[in-house]
Amino acid sequence: MQAKVVTVGLGYIGLPTSALIANSGIAVHGVDISQHVVDTINAGRIHIVEPDLDKAVAKAVADGYLKAGTKPIEADTYLVVVPTPFKGDHQPDISYVQAATEGIIPLLKEGDLYVIESTSPVGTTEKMMTLIFSKRPELEGKIFLAYCPERVLPGNVMYELVHNDRVIGGVNEASTQKALGFYAQFVKGELHPTNARTAEMCKLTENASRDSQIAFANELSLICDKADINVWDLIRLANKHPRVNILQPGCGVGGHCIAVDPYFLTADFPMESRMIAQARETNNYKSFWCAEKVKTARLEFEIKNGRQPSIAIMGLAFKPNIDDLRESPAIHIAERVLQDSGDADMYIVEPNVHEHKVFKLTDCKEAVEKADIVALLVAHEEFKSLNFKADQIVLDFCGVRK
Repeated sequence: MQAKVVTVGLGYIGLPTSALIANSGIAVHGVDISQHVVDTINAGRIHIVEPDLDKAVAKAVADGYLKAGTKPIEADTYLVVVPTPFKGDHQPDISYVQAATEGIIPLLKEGDLYVIESTSPVGTTEKMMTLIFSKRPELEGKIFLAYCPERVLPGNVMYELVHNDRVIGGVNEASTQKALGFYAQFVKGELHPTNARTAEMCKLTENASRDSQIAFANELSLICDKADINVWDLIRLANKHPRVNILQPGCGVGGHCIAVDPYFLTADFPMESRMIAQARETNNYKSFWCAEKVKTARLEFEIKNGRQPSIAIMGLAFKPNIDDLRESPAIHIAERVLQDSGDADMYIVEPNVHEHKVFKLTDCKEAVEKADIVALLVAHEEFKSLNFKADQIVLDFCGVRK
């Protein structure tokens, strides 16, 4: 079956997107640099944890609509869904987007649609357009280029890819309309046309807004700790106000979006984004504060009991009930506590991950049974039914026991 769509990047967004398109009856060729990922998908299996994704991939592969490879092939539509990390002092790194684009350039032909879904600094789509036309000048005015960011929640990706609204911005009106027609084939949410720069800024704005709102909740938690007030009760009561909706504090902010995207704005607009930069600092500081709280509890226990306590670090993912560890504040906390733990027994728990290259993982019930100090970093469902001993020190940074 001739591929109609090529998706470059088969990670947490690229693979669900590929499966969705393929199950809409459109032949998809997915591309990933990892041979393991390619082999896993071609066997009808998945390499990440996401509800319902396994069934979607298995069906798409079995029906012949989804295939994976390490190189792009000729198609009509190309989606770039690769990571956009940052480098150095939080400077955006679009090298993956550029590498993906360079792999596609030789395959492009008149009438093709090229779309970036990767979170990108403002102007990236236009930069890639310039790159494409510098190497294929004969295609200028003959292909369509657009930007369409995803806005999905890990753990509910398969539903939200279909039902969430999408913002779609082309480099010109014809490109916008071409991209609208493509996404209308499998998205049931409303499609909102705009231009590429606005679409790029929209994605960054959404996540910077969330980061700022979380920073407010985290700052409240620091104040309440000093004032001896239960922050969970405070927020619950404050939210009874009809126009107040304070989010829940945690041990910081992680993930590939909220913890990263605001830096795309602070890097390009440093003088104009001071509140956004401060929110990032607050959320980064919260994980340092949590680690210091654990270390203080350890020292107090040692002074009182004349021995080092055993410590359970509960959760490594960046949010509850997923296996995604990217930019996770819980990992930074675990590392800081481990570095300063001496000979203390440490139990690291992450129920959604089978093994980790740095940490030896322990079953959550076993860890709680053996630990003197329990640090709850991620509100995984498994943790809510745990029974803690009366003499245990339980540090709840994420509202498991609220």
